Amino acid sequence: MSPLPPAALHAASAGDPALAALLAPGGPVAAALDALAVELTGRGWVADLRHPVGGPNGLFVRNPDPGAAMLSEHVLVAPGPDGTLAYWWPWADQIAPAADIHGAADVVTRVLRCADADTRR
Repeated sequence: MSPLPPAALHAASAGDPALAALLAPGGPVAAALDALAVELTGRGWVADLRHPVGGPNGLFVRNPDPGAAMLSEHVLVAPGPDGTLAYWWPWADQIAPAADIHGAADVVTRVLRCADADTRR
């Protein structure tokens, strides 16, 4: 079971105060994205918080290796099937529970690493 897509989740928040609080600036979703950004930048990766108008907040992550900027992706946060927050790829594959910041960072860096960088990061 996949979650409600983050864009649909954002749109649904207009009629649901609890959901709006979850997605509000400084709320749990923003805190989870910020925590992952701190972890990834601490590992030397580029991680920029994004706040698109009318869309879900997200984290844009880019491989820091020279010539590898194309190895980048957005990471989103939304409730999983069990209702707890999780990190997600935009195509609705779960990365890790939001409580597992280190595990999420491990997955993101593994997926976005250069094929020859197995031992560099």
